[in-house]
Amino acid sequence: QVQLVESGGGLVQPGGSLRLSCAASGTIFRLYVMGWYRQAPGKQRELVATVTSGGTTNYADSLKGRFTISRDNFKNTVYLQMNSLKPEDTATYYCYTNFHARDYWGQGTQVTVSS
Repeated sequence: QVQLVESGGGLVQPGGSLRLSCAASGTIFRLYVMGWYRQAPGKQRELVATVTSGGTTNYADSLKGRFTISRDNFKNTVYLQMNSLKPEDTATYYCYTNFHARDYWGQGTQVTVSS
């Protein structure tokens, strides 16, 4: 079993920045892939970014250059630095991992970009 706990969401003005964190716990050694997805009201959940234990990253094309994913393998923690935030980035952001061929999701953290 894997538990994912996110933190760092909140309300930010357009053009601002936020940093999300997600810590994984449970009977795990090292998680191969960790990442972030988001879901806005009335829309499907979509990929934000993923990162492997070796550091290979994958981003949604529309977010490249503004969002940066990173991880600390020893802490099994993944981070998402979000810069130049726009109102359309408003969504619930979910931490994700896959362990032993099973997907795990965090409870979600709300990010609201508004003036």
